[in-house]
Formats: sequence, C-alpha cells, structure tokens
Amino acid sequence: MIKNIHILAIIIATMLLPCSCCDEKYIEDLFMEETVEGCFDALWNIIDRRYCFLGYAEETFGLDWNAVYHKYRSRLDNEKSTDYDLFKVCGEMLGELRDGHVNLTSPYGTTYNWDWRLDYPINFSDSLQRNYLGKKFMLNSGIKYTTLGDKYAYAYLGSFDNGFSDGNLDALLYTISDCKALILDIRCNGGGILTASETLASHFTSEKIKIGSIMHKTGTGHDAFSSPEPMYLSPADGAIWERPVIVLTNRGVFSSANHFVMMMRELPHVVIMGDKTGGGSGLPMSNTLPNGWSVRFSASPILDAEGNHTEFGIEPDVKVSITSEDWNRGVDTIIEEALKLAEELTKEKEE
Repeated sequence: MIKNIHILAIIIATMLLPCSCCDEKYIEDLFMEETVEGCFDALWNIIDRRYCFLGYAEETFGLDWNAVYHKYRSRLDNEKSTDYDLFKVCGEMLGELRDGHVNLTSPYGTTYNWDWRLDYPINFSDSLQRNYLGKKFMLNSGIKYTTLGDKYAYAYLGSFDNGFSDGNLDALLYTISDCKALILDIRCNGGGILTASETLASHFTSEKIKIGSIMHKTGTGHDAFSSPEPMYLSPADGAIWERPVIVLTNRGVFSSANHFVMMMRELPHVVIMGDKTGGGSGLPMSNTLPNGWSVRFSASPILDAEGNHTEFGIEPDVKVSITSEDWNRGVDTIIEEALKLAEELTKEKEE
C-alpha cells in the first residue's frame, strides 16, 4: 500500500484544501428556492462554479455554458413545469458537457451521457474473446487469463471495481512467468477504484516514475486552478513484469481504466493498441440541489505526464479495429495484431 500513499495523499489534500468557491456565501447562493426554476438555477450554478472542464470544453468543442443556460432555462416554468420536466431538461443540459462522470440522480432515475462511447465502434466481443480464452482459463482478482501458443500470456480485466492485493498479483505473474510477453486486454473496462488501477500498474515498473499531475479549483472562474501537483507511481514490493506488454483498448475504457492507460504508456516496454479510450480523467464529487436531488460532476482534472488533458480519451500507439471480415469468421483482429506485435517485440528483446 506504500506505493499509493503519495497519490492518495494528493487526492485527499485536493478535497480538503480551502477553496474560495466553497465558502458559506457560495453555498447560500446555490441553495435557491425549492422550485423548478430555482433547482435549475442551482444546478447550472454548481456546474458553472465547480465543474473543472468548462474552459477545456469551450476550447475543445466550443461549449458556451451561458448559451446553454438560456437554451434550457426557457423550457421551464414554475407554474407549468412538473418535477419530471425538470429532470428531463436538466439531464439534457448536463449532456452538453459530454462527460460520463456527470450524472443527475432523482426519484425518476439517473441521467447518463453515453455519447463518448456509443458514437464509436465497440471493437470488442465476448463471443470472439471466448475463442482465445478457451474453457480452461484461470481467474484471479477478477482477471481472466490464459496462455496463447505457449509463448504469450493473455489476460482480460473488465473492471477496476474491486481492489487488488499484491499477493494475488504476485501469484498471477508467477503463473505466467514462462511467457515471453503479456497481452493485457482492458477493453470495455468502465473504471472503478482509482487505487486499484495504480496497484496493478505498480507491478510493471521497477523504478518510481512521474505519471501525471492533479489540479484543484481555487475560485469560481472556469480557469481558476492551483498549480499542477505531480503524481508518481512507485514499484510494487513484489513481482515486477518488465517483458513486453501490449495493452488493448477501445472507447469503453473510461475513468480509472483511462488512468491506467495514462500510467502504462509511460513505461518503455508497454505498447497501447486498439482504439482511442473513452476518457473520464476528472475526479468526481457530488452536490445536492434544493429539492434533494444529487448531481455528480468532475471537480479536479488529472493531467498526463506531459501536462495534457486525457478527459476525451487517449490515442493508442498502434491503431487497430476489428474488421467485419474477421468478426464474421470469429476472429478478433486486435488480439491477432497483438500476437504479431508480441512476436516482433520478443525477437527484438532476445536480439
């Protein structure tokens, strides 16, 4: 657990540091009347003052948050609109952010924005995957793994919802220790526990490395942030894998899984292959509206080691998609290309 203390300390400090946008007056401003219009205004203001990607969204795809206010506010009226009308309008407004970490929860359900994933090819099929995992795969801490061709390990991790113990990861790496390369498939991994992704990544480096930085809001302005605070990854105390690793990605890789890719691509023996990830690099937090509904949103941006945002995804080192021809004949193009690359990398290492 020592390896995660530095990163965890930064995250906790970010949540506890005083912030001018969190003072009493700010809270009073947001707790407006418990009316349809008052709740809408409270929601818009929470995002306006505390959401961390408004400036980046304006720069990236031209979001005009003030224009968004007028577009959706005009659809509501205290005398005519119902609570359900409010829920629908607010959900659509939040969709303008294109952020999978932004949700509104009410008795009617929870709103989600899926455009970041559904507007792209899936590039994954568990039916195709079965042709590679077979019927005798192993399962350790949620990771399914086997060997392909007796030379390469193939492991699939579909979620970071559960933590890892170093002992279990040590055992997993021991069972594949005769393999020359590892194909680590995290396609459709929607994230989970941030420290779980860091624990797994720590077994692929033998030295402490800078993996990125984090900022926190210092005011209500869209670009009011602290200076970036560096984040580091230290090696695990146990087994370390430094043979070639090929990480397979698609648009379903989001949140802490996106964070995992951000870390792994800093390692010289790792290649990212597949499709662009889904992003989701902001640490989320929640606020309550006057009517008791809850809104979750990205509050603190995490940047990569070069200081770039990964909120809208990370491009792979090698772009590969599953072809329709391969799909129809039961072949996963991305895994096949990973096997070819594993062969090349193994030869280079042996030479």
